[in-house]
Amino acid sequence: MMKVARFVLKIVALSLAAAAAVCAVIAYWDGLTDLYDSAKGKLKRSSCASEYDDYEE
Repeated sequence: MMKVARFVLKIVALSLAAAAAVCAVIAYWDGLTDLYDSAKGKLKRSSCASEYDDYEE
């Protein structure tokens, strides 16, 4: 009986941890997308950067 109770408690703890992770992603979604967009922009700029991009014509 005690093994079953421990197993049930582990399942409950796992589901609560998963729910907390989902809530954290939802709460910080704007920040995560901003971070992703800025990182993508920096990678795109550095991969396509020319030696003379910073000079105006």
